[in-house]
Amino acid sequence: MAFVVSSRSILALRYDGPHMVNIVLHTHLPWVLNHGAWPHGSDWVCEATAECYLPLLDMCRRLVHDGITPGITFTMSPVLAEQLAHPAYPALFSDYCTSHAQLARADHQHLSQEGAPQEQLALAEYWERWYLQKLDEFTNNHGSDIIASFRELADAGAIEIITCGATHGYLPLLAEDASVRLQVALAQRVHHRHFGRRPSGMWMPECAYRPAYPWRTLLPVAPYATARPRLGVETVLNDYGMRYTVVDEASIAGSTPIAMRRPDGTYLAIDEADAVTRSMLDERSALDAFWAGDPLHRKGMGVFARSMSIALQVWSGQTGYPGDPDYLDFHKKFFKSSLRYWRVTDVKADMAHKDYYRPEWAVGKAQEHAAHFVSILGATINHRSGVTGRMPTVCLPFDTELFGHWWFEGPVFLEHVLRGLAAAGIQASTLETSMSVNPPTAVVALPESSWGRNGNHDVWMHSSTQWMWEREYRLEHRVRMLFEKHSQRQWSADEHRVLGAMMREVVLAQASDWPFLVSTGSAAEYASMRFHNHVEDALALADACERLAGGGILTDADEAVLVGVEQRDALFPEILDVLGIHEVNPRV
Repeated sequence: MAFVVSSRSILALRYDGPHMVNIVLHTHLPWVLNHGAWPHGSDWVCEATAECYLPLLDMCRRLVHDGITPGITFTMSPVLAEQLAHPAYPALFSDYCTSHAQLARADHQHLSQEGAPQEQLALAEYWERWYLQKLDEFTNNHGSDIIASFRELADAGAIEIITCGATHGYLPLLAEDASVRLQVALAQRVHHRHFGRRPSGMWMPECAYRPAYPWRTLLPVAPYATARPRLGVETVLNDYGMRYTVVDEASIAGSTPIAMRRPDGTYLAIDEADAVTRSMLDERSALDAFWAGDPLHRKGMGVFARSMSIALQVWSGQTGYPGDPDYLDFHKKFFKSSLRYWRVTDVKADMAHKDYYRPEWAVGKAQEHAAHFVSILGATINHRSGVTGRMPTVCLPFDTELFGHWWFEGPVFLEHVLRGLAAAGIQASTLETSMSVNPPTAVVALPESSWGRNGNHDVWMHSSTQWMWEREYRLEHRVRMLFEKHSQRQWSADEHRVLGAMMREVVLAQASDWPFLVSTGSAAEYASMRFHNHVEDALALADACERLAGGGILTDADEAVLVGVEQRDALFPEILDVLGIHEVNPRV
């Protein structure tokens, strides 16, 4: 194989064979509409739309226009889809872009008066144009409907969209199997409403997994402090038609070999498996896909593993591409507008020593890095297929916000990677395509794991977040007792309304974002407030429902809580239907 690297062009090379690369972009933000704007709130969604979703959608459209299938798997969380499809969102995004263009204009005026260098003045003009362009793209190219644009690409077979936990609940640590089921079942229904089809796969929030075993909490919450049998997460996903998911590389390395799975779903013991499957079970590399199941093979699903060493080259701000001196610096912001005018310069340099950003340099560097990354993928595929004699599975999952938000030039890089792969004869394929073309046969039992620090639950179950889990567990138990006590009840109109609002607050409180933001310290006060408010509102509504079930009426205080919740958290209209709770004499 011969190839030529041009300093500012895509690598010109070709590889033989039907090799596939699975790029998976996890697309999620917590529910923030009606919960503030800046620095924490709806600006998060607007920021991600401007910097990530619009550039990536337009990238996919350009590739399709040029005859290249992007083959990206987007994992869209239902809670984010609800925000992007919310009738209030177009006006929010318009205000966001307009106000940021005005901030750039004000920066230019201030900087001119201060005698700032032409470099910075040009960047202020750049940002004003950039925000106005994003608003124009949103309105005219996408009809103010991001979800429709994603659906259009999926319907054309250009991308795949799979789902996630309804509110990104951290599935292994939820106390009730019923809570895990609700996160998955609700996700399936909401996904179908937005995208017109049931998802074939599901991203486990934080890639967090728990197998079946007698689980108990170590926290002082009596109802769950005694070990009792729990379903494996894959069993629940399988029950709702999810055929595949993604785990971290360490999860595969720490797995236990079980058997070989035949195409008809039956199993062979390890010693009966063919040589290829036995070698996969012995080695258990992240460059293979596996079938995950329990030791009795009752349930299972396909699992793709993050190829960590390859992915690190892309997302690490210290040793990967985003740390290059020419890229836009994420951290340094102008004190008046919070706009960014500086480049990385040196990842270890003091903020005072950053140089001004030069967009043309950054674009050129993104093209160079794309060429380098294609060569890494090609070399990995060639080596792996040469050693094993089979098609490798290179799975590269990232948070979507890496491409455009944390790494501003990320969408440029990704587009040139996809063009380079196509030129090299390497197919960027969706997870569904890979499952069909190269289905896993080696069966393993996965360990409890996540893609967080240390590969376990430490980031979410932390000394600073234990209070959150204690309250969450008590809330789960309160809801369980409510439904058990009134299991045969016919719900009145008022009860149905209160129950719907209550359950929305329950699933919103379960979002993994709240303990993550507290544990990492990135927005601890906001996350603590949000979690506390959702729990308190859910408990207040549970009490109101108990009074109604006992023949009482809604008090003024009940009505105030209920109306506030309905106005702030208007999402998941199907939640009670998913739970099988129906209103007697429903309102027309």
